Amino acid sequence: MKKASLLVTMVVVVMLLAEAKVSQAVTCNPVQLSPCLPAISSSSPPSTTCCSKLKEQKPCLCGYLKDPSLKQFVSSPGARKVASACGVPYPSC
Repeated sequence: MKKASLLVTMVVVVMLLAEAKVSQAVTCNPVQLSPCLPAISSSSPPSTTCCSKLKEQKPCLCGYLKDPSLKQFVSSPGARKVASACGVPYPSC
């Protein structure tokens, strides 16, 4: 009986951990960074929405840098300025 109980407990823990990882998954979508465009293209500071979206999309930044159609925007001085202002380290991919 103890072995069965231990097995059930282990299965529940594994399921909870798997669910936690799924809920933390990020959908990479560069359009989510559109609130940052005013700050990237001007000297205005980034909005709180911009910083929130940038932090959400942080796991995606290397993918954006590797995409030829996005690299010029993500690697621009304005984008680096916004990342710094939002406290998001610029990725070294």
